[in-house]
Amino acid sequence: MKNFPAHNSNPLLNRRTFLRVGATTAAAVWLRSTPSLQAAPDVGQIQLDTISHNPLAYHGWPTIARQRTGNLVLACSGGRQEHVCPFGRVEFMVSRDDAQSWSWPQTLLDSPIDDRDAGVLATTQGTLLVTSFTSLAYTPILDQATQPSPGDPRAWPPAKLRAWRSAHERLDARQRQSELGQWMIRSTDDGISWSARYPSIVNSPHGPIQLASGTLLYPGKELWTGQRRVGVCQSTDDGQSWQWLAHIPVRPGDDPQHYHELHAVESADHRIILQLRNHNPANNHETLQSESTDAGRSWSIPHPIGVWGLPSHLLRLQDDRLLMSYGHRRSPLGNQARLSENHGRTWSEPLLISADGSSSDLGYPSTVQLDDGSLVTVWYEVLQGSPHAVLRQARWSLRS
Repeated sequence: MKNFPAHNSNPLLNRRTFLRVGATTAAAVWLRSTPSLQAAPDVGQIQLDTISHNPLAYHGWPTIARQRTGNLVLACSGGRQEHVCPFGRVEFMVSRDDAQSWSWPQTLLDSPIDDRDAGVLATTQGTLLVTSFTSLAYTPILDQATQPSPGDPRAWPPAKLRAWRSAHERLDARQRQSELGQWMIRSTDDGISWSARYPSIVNSPHGPIQLASGTLLYPGKELWTGQRRVGVCQSTDDGQSWQWLAHIPVRPGDDPQHYHELHAVESADHRIILQLRNHNPANNHETLQSESTDAGRSWSIPHPIGVWGLPSHLLRLQDDRLLMSYGHRRSPLGNQARLSENHGRTWSEPLLISADGSSSDLGYPSTVQLDDGSLVTVWYEVLQGSPHAVLRQARWSLRS
C-alpha cells in the first residue's frame, strides 16, 4: 500500500527483461487514445453504514469476499493508532445475513511490526486465503518524534511516544528486518483454524483470484524480497504453494517500480483483465489496464482506460458484465465504480458509491454480489472530526 496521500446508516462511493515486445507495437499501444466511455447505468438506493466495532482504533484497507455457503467474509488491518504505525494487525469478520450485521473481529496475524492491507479469497473448494504484508514504514516517523526540534508544537505526548518505542523495541534491528515479507494464511475449516503464515512471493491489497480452471492467480509486487518484480504468480494446489508465472511488461517511458496494487478478473470470453495503480508521470494516479489471453502466461502493455482513481478491485457479475470499484481521492471524495459491457474493453462513466468524504484518507473498496443481484461494497475512511478510520459499507443495486 502506498503511504500518502462509515458513518451511521444513511440512505442516499525492472528486472532487465520483462515480456519482450516489438518496439513498433509497444509505441502503438502506448500512444493509442483512451477508449470512449460507455454511459453509466442507473444506480438504485445506496445504504451506507459503519461496520467496524471499535471507534477508538484505526481500520484500513479491507477486502470482502463471498463464500460458496453465501456467507460474507472481510479482512482488514485493524488495531491501529493511525495510517502508519507499529500496531497494525490482520483482523477477520463474518456476516451470515448478507451484510446486515458483522461479527466481532478475530485477530489472525499480529506480528511484532506493522501488518498492513488484508486481502481475502474464498476458493471453490471452500478454502479461505488471507493475505497481508509487513512494514517498517513507521520507523522514520518514530525517529523524528524521538528527536523533535526544540519548541516543535507537534511534539508527541509522552504516553504515545512510550507506546511506539515499546512496540518498536520488542525486536532488535536485525530481527525487525527479518520480519519483512509478503504473507498468506489458509483455512480449510471455514475460518475456525488457520495455518501459520507463509510467503506468497508478491503482495497486493485485495489478494489472489481464481480462474474457471481452478488455478489461482496472484497479481502483485515483490515488496521486500527478490528483485521487486511486478507480475503474476499462480497456485495449482488451492493456495498451498505459489510459483512465479509472468512479468507485467513496462510501458515505454515508465518505471515499473511506480506500478502498484494489482488486481484481476477473468471475463466471460476467457481473457484476464488486470488493473494496476500507476504513479508514473504519464497518467499519474490513474488506473492502467493489461490483458492476457493465455491464462496469465503473457500480458499486454499497460494502457490507460480513462479512470482517475485507485486502487481498483474487479468483479464479474452474474450477467457477465465486469465491475471495477476504486477510491476517488479528490472531489468528490469517496468511492466510485464503473461497468464494462464488453469484457473489459471499455468502461462506463463513473457510478458514485459514496461522495461524502472529508479527507483523502479513504478508499480501497472491494465489492461482492448477493444472490438477489444486489451489491455490497466495503472500504476504509477517516470520518470528519475523528483521527481514526472506520470500515464503511454500501449496499446498493444496479437498475436494469
